[in-house]
Amino acid sequence: MSAVKAKICGISTPETMQAALDAGARWVGLVFFAKSPRNVSIATAAELSRMVGTGTRVVGLFVDPTDDFLEDVTGQVPLDLIQLHGGETPERVTAIRARFKLPVMKALKIGDAADLDAARAYEPVVDMLLFDAKPPKGAILPGGNGVAFDWSLLTGRQWQKPWMLSGGLDPANVADAIRATGAKAVDVSSGVEDAPGRKSPDLIRAFLSAVTSAGA
Repeated sequence: MSAVKAKICGISTPETMQAALDAGARWVGLVFFAKSPRNVSIATAAELSRMVGTGTRVVGLFVDPTDDFLEDVTGQVPLDLIQLHGGETPERVTAIRARFKLPVMKALKIGDAADLDAARAYEPVVDMLLFDAKPPKGAILPGGNGVAFDWSLLTGRQWQKPWMLSGGLDPANVADAIRATGAKAVDVSSGVEDAPGRKSPDLIRAFLSAVTSAGA
């Protein structure tokens, strides 16, 4: 078992879900954000989640969700973790975590050291942090844009909570990213796609193989 764990985010078909499970993904992400090409309906998400065994955790990705929408999803899809990828404040994160009784991971968009400093405000109220790259100017999506941030910004920083590295990772660079940052968990979405929203089973397998090799 690799010392580094991986999350495949934005899964939308049984074929790609099976590829992620067979290749050893620790987390599988389902996107509940209408503007994303990776968006899934609640019914599809429920079907996909039924494929997942006890060794893998199902993550629901939301962008500034309302309580009503979270109620709809969590009432029908067995999530293990809520990922908040919008502009949620620490207070909003606290409220969601308390109401839905699920672990919460907050995605932070990193462009410079000040963004990492700002992430400290979330440490007391989350179960996990995710460091993603700031979207390019004009981007519609808050994540999944295939861009990386300067990994050296993480050098020497210690965190009170577990954290995950995201942003521009793919099978070719993930090993370098792990070595550069010391990440124990990595997240990929567009880096294992043939086209926006279309995951590739072969790229999923290649990514997870690279993570396993890097963490061995």
